[in-house]
Amino acid sequence: MRTRIFLTLLFSGFAFTSCNADPEPDAKKADAKQDKAALKAKLTPLQYEVAVENGTEPPFRNDYWDNKKDGIYVDVISGKPLFSSKDKFKSGTGWPSFTQPLDEKEIVEIKDTKFGMVRVEVRSKTGDAHLGHVFDDGPQPTGLRYCMNSASMRFIPSEKLEAEGLGKYAKLFTGEAKKEKEEKKKGE
Repeated sequence: MRTRIFLTLLFSGFAFTSCNADPEPDAKKADAKQDKAALKAKLTPLQYEVAVENGTEPPFRNDYWDNKKDGIYVDVISGKPLFSSKDKFKSGTGWPSFTQPLDEKEIVEIKDTKFGMVRVEVRSKTGDAHLGHVFDDGPQPTGLRYCMNSASMRFIPSEKLEAEGLGKYAKLFTGEAKKEKEEKKKGE
């Protein structure tokens, strides 16, 4: 009789524990698979390889390395603003390079020790896209070179910012920003 009670309690406890097990790990795995599937459908194969799988596109054979148009670059996954053409410079590397981000809150920097070197990886905060790396060999005023992958970004020309819902950035290309900066200096 004691054995039967013990076994009943043992199996009841086991069943209770099994039913109340945290489903989170499996749910998170399913969400990650679903997110990756949605991104694979949304992005080109190269965009997916670079932004999601942390790849690198070929230098000098990408969309924006030599783009000279006015506008901003947004995250290919989230659409959040990342860089401005006003901060872009010709680095000679074959990738679009910038002295600073447009919105520092949208940039995440992570120590990267892959390939036997120490670098700083740059990712987008909202989209978690791999953007590229930042180096300290850029021009002034920052001395930084944000060496980015075109495949992780989408360029929006200045004349289309309003239509894309990013009108607040249009003033960067009209002279309004320069005027505001000068007025701010006068007030200090």
